[in-house]
Amino acid sequence: MNDLSFGSPWLLLLLPGVVFLAAMPYLWKRRMSPVGMRYADTGLVSGTGSSVRLRVMPYVSGLRFVALALVIIAVARPQSADAREVIRGEGVDIAIALDISGSMGQQDFDPHRLDAAKEIIADFIVERKYDRIGLVVFSRDAFVQSPPTLDHDVLLRLLDEVDLADRLRIQDGTAIGSGMATAANMLKDSTVENKLVTLLTDGVNNAGDLDPVTVATAAEALDIKVYTIGVGRPPRSGADPQLGPFGGGVVMQRGSLDEETLQQIAEITNAKYYRATDTAALRGIYEEINALEKSEIEILHFTTYRELAVWFLVPALLLFLLELILSQTVFRKIP
Repeated sequence: MNDLSFGSPWLLLLLPGVVFLAAMPYLWKRRMSPVGMRYADTGLVSGTGSSVRLRVMPYVSGLRFVALALVIIAVARPQSADAREVIRGEGVDIAIALDISGSMGQQDFDPHRLDAAKEIIADFIVERKYDRIGLVVFSRDAFVQSPPTLDHDVLLRLLDEVDLADRLRIQDGTAIGSGMATAANMLKDSTVENKLVTLLTDGVNNAGDLDPVTVATAAEALDIKVYTIGVGRPPRSGADPQLGPFGGGVVMQRGSLDEETLQQIAEITNAKYYRATDTAALRGIYEEINALEKSEIEILHFTTYRELAVWFLVPALLLFLLELILSQTVFRKIP
């Protein structure tokens, strides 16, 4: 961003003095003119050229004062300031794996599990300004919603489009192994030091051909941490309300969560397992992960200044020369 500043701004205090010097001849002339003295109108007998010359002469005299003002501004060192920031270091590469199976429509979260997760994940993305983040969704199969990107605006739009499997007309199920493998695969070629997956689910691995523990072992070999998050209240008698297929009506379903496997995944990959039983707890989990996995970023701020005095000195010189030429030719005073 370019801003105008002055290296010696106190010199600008001389500008009112220039205005005073320019006005002095006129003030002195008015003071010395006899009050009430009337003269005959000589306009009818004066030459037209002489009349124009007399009217223009004060402006010619004013050129030197305009030039002087420009010189003062130039001496005050006008500068254009250009502020820049340089980012040193590297961020964290993150893959978010999100369960979109039908049970994520249970309404023990506000408004339901998936929408609560999307809102909190969106806040998490906003906080990770310098990190490449990708998004994987999974039900019976896993899908890449977004590859790792620094364009978080696009990522947030793609996150907003995520919905329950039934509403998207894809097969239901919970392929935890496939979801984790797809997320880890996005990070396998990453050259940054810190790589992590956040895997959020409310169920048990019941689809796909990949065993979650086996996938976790492969992720650990790639130096990828997998933070696992189990959502939902513990099973109880009765049931939690859940959105029906395509969002129609409400059905009742008891949830189940394979906490043991999720804990194993986290332990194998040197990460941590979390359990969220409500929206507030889920928000706290993502805030903790955000605090644990900080980007090693150093932001250096630089300001460069470009001197602009020449843009005032050149016009000042031209005005001085113009005033000198005119005063010695067209407007020369004959003794």
